[in-house]
Amino acid sequence: MFKQVCFLRKHPDMTMDEFMDYYEHRHSRLSERMGRSPSIPNAVRYVRRYLTPERNPVTGEIIDPGFDCLMEIWWNSRADFEESQRIIGSADRLASIKEDEDRVFASHHNPVCSVVECDSPMGPHGEQTSIEVIHGGGTPERAQRGAADDNP
Repeated sequence: MFKQVCFLRKHPDMTMDEFMDYYEHRHSRLSERMGRSPSIPNAVRYVRRYLTPERNPVTGEIIDPGFDCLMEIWWNSRADFEESQRIIGSADRLASIKEDEDRVFASHHNPVCSVVECDSPMGPHGEQTSIEVIHGGGTPERAQRGAADDNP
């Protein structure tokens, strides 16, 4: 599994509620609205995580992380990711993507990173734990979680 993370800042003229509404109902469905499917070629999961700064338990401070949303996309392989990036960056898509991003994001200069995940066993006696992920009301997916497990 290959995972991409993007750090996004909302457009300064938007409230957080407006940003979330636009992203969920317009931007994340841009390709669908334009008659192109899928919106993110070869992706197996697309998640937006909206951030709310919380108090740091060590310092007592609430620190702005500099971003409003952490966007995650999973692919089965790096090759699938690279092919998706090529398609998204193609001339027939890029102009409409940039135009829509001008409405929702503060900038096009958003950090894009690949991710290596390492989970720590969190059971009461140090054993592996499991999680259940349900995608859009579908069948639950059970996953064992442990150190160096890079599956979502």
